[in-house]
Amino acid sequence: MNFFRGVMGGQTAGPQPSGAETIQKLCDRVASSTLLEDRRDAVRALKSLSKKYRMEVGTQAMDHLINILQTDRSDSEILGYALDTLYNVISNDEEEEQDENAQKQADDLGTQFTETFIQDPEHITLLLTLLEEFDFHVRWPGVKLLTALLKNQGVQVQGIILVSPMGVSRLMDLLADSREVIRNDGLLLLQQLTKGNAAIQKIVAFENAFERLLDIITEEGSSDGGIVVEDCLLLLLNLLKNNSSNQNFFKEGSYIQRMKPWFEVGDDNSGWSAQKVTNLHLMLQLVRVMVSPVNSPGATASCQKCMYQCGLLQQLCTILMATGVPADILTETINTVSEVIRGSQVNQDYFASVNAPSNPPRPAIVVLLMSMVNERQPFVLRCAVLYCFQCFLFKNQKGQGEIVATLLPSTIDANSISAGQLLCGGLFSADSLSNWCAAVALAHTLQDNLTQKEQLLRVQLATSLGKPPVSLLQQCTNILSQGDKIVRRGSKVQTRVGLLMLLCTWISNCPIAVTHFLHNQENVPFLTAQISENLGEDERLVQGLCALLLGICIYYNDNSLENYTKEKLKQLIEKRIGKENFVEKLGFITKHELYSRAALKPQPVFPSPEQMLFDHEFTRLVKELEGLITKAVHKSSEEEEKEEEVKKTLEQHDNIVTQYKELIREQDAQIQELKEKVSSMTTQTEQLQATVSQQQSQIQQHKDQYNILKLKLGKENQSQSSQGDTQVNGLQTEELSQLREELEELRRQQTLLQTQLSEKDALIDSLKSAAKAAEGPAGSDNTELLQELEALKNQVQTHLAEIGLLKAERQELLRRAEAGPSDTAPPSDGSSDAAKAELENRLAAQTAEMEQLKESRSGLEQQLAAATSTVAILQTEKAKLQTEVQESKKEQDDLLMLLADQDQKIHSLKQRLKDLGETVRKHSLEVKQGQKT
Repeated sequence: MNFFRGVMGGQTAGPQPSGAETIQKLCDRVASSTLLEDRRDAVRALKSLSKKYRMEVGTQAMDHLINILQTDRSDSEILGYALDTLYNVISNDEEEEQDENAQKQADDLGTQFTETFIQDPEHITLLLTLLEEFDFHVRWPGVKLLTALLKNQGVQVQGIILVSPMGVSRLMDLLADSREVIRNDGLLLLQQLTKGNAAIQKIVAFENAFERLLDIITEEGSSDGGIVVEDCLLLLLNLLKNNSSNQNFFKEGSYIQRMKPWFEVGDDNSGWSAQKVTNLHLMLQLVRVMVSPVNSPGATASCQKCMYQCGLLQQLCTILMATGVPADILTETINTVSEVIRGSQVNQDYFASVNAPSNPPRPAIVVLLMSMVNERQPFVLRCAVLYCFQCFLFKNQKGQGEIVATLLPSTIDANSISAGQLLCGGLFSADSLSNWCAAVALAHTLQDNLTQKEQLLRVQLATSLGKPPVSLLQQCTNILSQGDKIVRRGSKVQTRVGLLMLLCTWISNCPIAVTHFLHNQENVPFLTAQISENLGEDERLVQGLCALLLGICIYYNDNSLENYTKEKLKQLIEKRIGKENFVEKLGFITKHELYSRAALKPQPVFPSPEQMLFDHEFTRLVKELEGLITKAVHKSSEEEEKEEEVKKTLEQHDNIVTQYKELIREQDAQIQELKEKVSSMTTQTEQLQATVSQQQSQIQQHKDQYNILKLKLGKENQSQSSQGDTQVNGLQTEELSQLREELEELRRQQTLLQTQLSEKDALIDSLKSAAKAAEGPAGSDNTELLQELEALKNQVQTHLAEIGLLKAERQELLRRAEAGPSDTAPPSDGSSDAAKAELENRLAAQTAEMEQLKESRSGLEQQLAAATSTVAILQTEKAKLQTEVQESKKEQDDLLMLLADQDQKIHSLKQRLKDLGETVRKHSLEVKQGQKT
């Protein structure tokens, strides 16, 4: 310990050792000390010297520190010192730097030590293992060290972590750490880890990163949160940008819906903090990543639909129309809304319906266009509004028609400002940027829409009092060609480029517009003069656009104007300009630096207003037309005639080919139908063959069974002839047992019949007593029924007597059959056979009689059942009659009581008449009673 006191500044005599010597001694102590305390103190001393003597510590102590990480895993304190020391050596984060050279030297030093550390990939694996330690003094410096390594050598370290088992999963666990400092530094680590590596981005996303990050953003206060929210948003941007797999996973996981609360702003938008502006800016960028035009169209359309359905688009439009929103947030919101509605008809229709909270309410499109043509507005804001207008009209013919309709004479409303009026005002204003923006916006109303190109030809403009109105097309060409005050305004390159782009877009693929343009006698001479002049570098672009406009007049010319047919315009070019010179001037457009920049992406992004010259959609038009115009200019009239003939021949050939294609389609359909029929018939044939095979096998089985039965019958006949000795008086034992069973059955049936007969007797007696008590017709019916039942009873008794006689005879026959021939007088063979035959005949006759008796018995049983049902019916009718008699008696009693009351009243009235001296005749009721008496 005295050694360390001397090293660390203890008061000792003699010269002080240098820093390199001290570090060398500390390294020796780390390598040679057997006691853990001595090694720990040495590593602590190295840590304290690592910032001041970064080069010396990194050069001499790195191997010893790595060895400490490998061997002293049980002591968290020495591990923490070693990790801190390595971080100080490798990290380039200097608190105070003298100049750029010192910073560059520090960066080089950190890169050099990082390369030394990662030469052995096991060192990164060791570091990942240490990150699993929960101890704060180990985990936190480990996170910082790995972050520094990724900053210095990101690609190499990413490759090592990617192949390390569970390497990314171990780092994802940092987000779940309860200690905020480790979680927050874990976010910074994951930011470095996911930069530019799609494979790691996918792994992190599938390790539930989206869920964890969105939870942290919500916990930290969303847009009102601090730097942690910013770190989460930066990590989300790393995971989603240019990664279609993660974007699809984000959408499918319903995480877009969770972004909506981020954009809920209140009425009071004053005093936004810088952190809130940063957070909201990153949140808007996240939305744009999901709907960027560079994504696949299907994925973009799906996300746009989701954003509309969950209300995210509506929330963004609320911010768009809110007051007090900072300018940069408003600009980014406009750009975000632009890409959310771009190419989506539903979203575009919703945006068209949004109104600004003004009095009276104005459409959001009109309010935005007012900002675009206002030269006092910031340049980036005007660019954003132009982009929003372009996205609103992208593949939206309905919206294009609505904008053009506001310019037509029949729809102009003098009391309100329309989008068309704002565009015309911007087109002819004194501000060249407004001219350019309005021209490009009008060009987008005509993009790929022939109908609106023709409709815009109807637009008339009032130039000044006392002068007739001129068409919009005429006014645009006047600005380019006339030599008055308008020309001085139009002399600006930006204004002329904008007007030329509008005219090229307008008349391309529209022969009627070409005719209108050529009808003005001044246009063609102006264009040829502009192209043929030798102007400066700035004017070359205007010359190229004039060449493009003249080339469009040739290519889409329908030869309706005699003075400006295709052939005459080409002759004019050859005489005034020269074909080679014309093509060279046309090529100036695509060679321009700003043309290449505009062709990269749809959004107009320019560093300054002066560089705002080309539109993205116009670059596509130039690319499409340049080759066609070049060929059209070089072709002679004979070649054109030949091409026309070839076109006609090709059209005829195409017609013939089309006819043959139709014929082939019909034949294919017929062939397909026949194939289906053949297939069906083949199936039926197979089924029939299977049925025939099955029937043949059944026939063969029946034949086999028949042969077997024939054999059995033959054997039975032989056995019957050999079994004569076993018979008793011609009767087999089986027949005797059968006769006994039949006799027992007859006995049971007789007992059953006697029981039923006694039951019927009791029923008949009860019916007799009921019949005597009944009155009227029912009584006679019961009597007849009883007579029938009595007759049936007699028949049943007769049949029973006959059955008894037959039973006695049958018993006698059975007794004689069992007794056999007598011993005293054995009969001869002839007499025995005769007796046998007679006995068989008698048995057969008795059997037939028994069958008849059975049939008659069943008939009697049916008659008894019918009689029983008839009795039940009569009993029901009898009950009904008795009920009716009782009711009649009751009605008679009521009537008599009423008559008695009436007679009493009449008697009292007669008495009063007598008292009054009137003569009273007898009452009809009394007369009737007297007569009745």
